Amino acid sequence: MSKLNLQAFEISFDDEGYLLTLDRWNESVAVELASRENIKLTEAHWEIIRLIRKFHQRYQMAPASRALISYVRKELGSDKGRSVYVMRLFGGSAAKTVAKIAGLPKPDNCI
Repeated sequence: MSKLNLQAFEISFDDEGYLLTLDRWNESVAVELASRENIKLTEAHWEIIRLIRKFHQRYQMAPASRALISYVRKELGSDKGRSVYVMRLFGGSAAKTVAKIAGLPKPDNCI
C-alpha cells in the first residue's frame, strides 16, 4: 500500500495504485495519478475521466474495456467512442488507467 500527501490530507492506495477511499479523489489527485502513469492531462483526458466517474455514479462500478468504449461512443459519439482513441489517451490498458486516474476501483474483468 502506498500513500500520497496532498493538500494537507493523506490518501491511501492499494498495491496496484487504486484509491482505497474514493471520496478522497479530486482533480489535483487525478493530476498526480496521471503523472505517475506518465500522462499529462488535456481536456480530452478530462472528458473521459468525467464520463467514467458519471458511469461509476450511475452503475456503482468502473467499466471494463468493452463497456467503457460503448459508453464513450453513446455519450461522446463514434469518433471518440473507439478503442484506438481512448488507448491513445490512456495507453494499452485504458480502462484500468482511466479508472485509476478517476479515483475509481479497478474494473472487474481487468487483469
